[in-house]
Amino acid sequence: SRHPVITDLYDEEEGWKPTHIKLADEADLLLIAPLTAHTLAKLAHGLADDALSCIALALNPKAKVLLAPAMNGKMWLHPATQQNVATLKARGAEFIGPEEGMLSCGYEGLGRLWNVEQIAARALEMLV
Repeated sequence: SRHPVITDLYDEEEGWKPTHIKLADEADLLLIAPLTAHTLAKLAHGLADDALSCIALALNPKAKVLLAPAMNGKMWLHPATQQNVATLKARGAEFIGPEEGMLSCGYEGLGRLWNVEQIAARALEMLV
């Protein structure tokens, strides 16, 4: 994209205002793809220990959230994960996927990242 990438919680552009707060304030949409089980749990429980989770926790309340999970099927179907999904949906987050197919762990089943072009198209729809 040729845009700066925030890789550290303490990246700062303006000297005193952390970039993760600036990005959270200015965001219209937070898209996380792929969304791991770990990041999903952090979002559901309000844990903020890296730049991404801090942006999510400080997110502009008017911003939309689109999450595209990708994980092992047993992880996706685990009751803890499903409770985290329900929590985030209740807060207004939208999920796209996962779909069935070959997983990175070598298993086949539910948990595959949704088609990237379809994720991008849904993200654009949410901004209109």
